[in-house]
Amino acid sequence: MNTKNQKVVELLNSLLANYQIYYQNLRGLHWNIKGAQFFALHEKYESYYNEAAEVVDEVAERILMLGGQPLHTFGDYVKHATLREVSNVSGGQEGVKAVLENNQVLLGQFRDILALASENGDEATLALMSELIGSTEKRIWMLESFLA
Repeated sequence: MNTKNQKVVELLNSLLANYQIYYQNLRGLHWNIKGAQFFALHEKYESYYNEAAEVVDEVAERILMLGGQPLHTFGDYVKHATLREVSNVSGGQEGVKAVLENNQVLLGQFRDILALASENGDEATLALMSELIGSTEKRIWMLESFLA
């Protein structure tokens, strides 16, 4: 693996770790939601974690395509993630705030990776990050609208 790819792989592995924490946070929120917003949020969290599982796969495969090795143990995810684990949250507002905060962190990572991929002329990583930025910006807008 060349030096340019190595830095991108490191950033992608950090993203992968955070995405796995994000995924598990969504699963926990899905399982534990209670109250008047149960039906809407139970379904929404499920759609979010299904989407997150697809992104995890895309990021891991991109790491492999660049000649790297994707993180793949829970220990590695916890060690490399910057997102905090969400536990025992059953309230709708608190859960949505956690999802919003997670997405804001992920968006920052996408932008950092996009900048490096652009410098490296790595069009495939650039395209993946561009797509993730667009969908995450929309998700953030929707979550903020929900909380308004």
